[in-house]
Amino acid sequence: MASTIETSDLKKGVKIIHNEQPFVVVDFQHVKPGKGNAFTRTKIKNLQTGAVLEVTYKSGEKIVAADVEDKTMTFLYADDQFHFMDAKTYDQVAISAELIADAKNYLLPDMTAAVVFWKGRPISVDIPNHVELKVSHCEPGVRGDTATNVTKPATLETGLEVNVPLFINVGDTLKVDTTTGQYIERTARG
Repeated sequence: MASTIETSDLKKGVKIIHNEQPFVVVDFQHVKPGKGNAFTRTKIKNLQTGAVLEVTYKSGEKIVAADVEDKTMTFLYADDQFHFMDAKTYDQVAISAELIADAKNYLLPDMTAAVVFWKGRPISVDIPNHVELKVSHCEPGVRGDTATNVTKPATLETGLEVNVPLFINVGDTLKVDTTTGQYIERTARG
């Protein structure tokens, strides 16, 4: 029997089952109107598809808690799938490219990621919000060009292409935002 929680237990990060799918609460608001019963307005994100729904629960309503397991895993390598290893048990799991989605642009061997399992299967992979990647190709850097917001394309070691300032060269290490895919800063010169 699956465990249940009350609407008063809904908080950001709580994982629940809605329409037989695992979701995580991303926002909630307990509402006590002057007339009528209290309720909880939530925004929930599907852990498998990333779709966000707005759902309202009546006060006192029982909600099924999602029986999900979060594991910190190390990325090993990619072929037609992405291979991760549990740092504690050394168990390995292969995850499809569809499930990895855009995270593939930021994964390097030995990088840690949070892998969420549901019913024994991996359903999502969360990577850090910022990663450091080396520039593998770009046009030569230009010194002295101080025009603001002038950029050039650079290809990073994972194949991701980002727009960077003109002073960036091949071999430089850049900090990149994994949520937007944008250059943040140069962290080391090549």
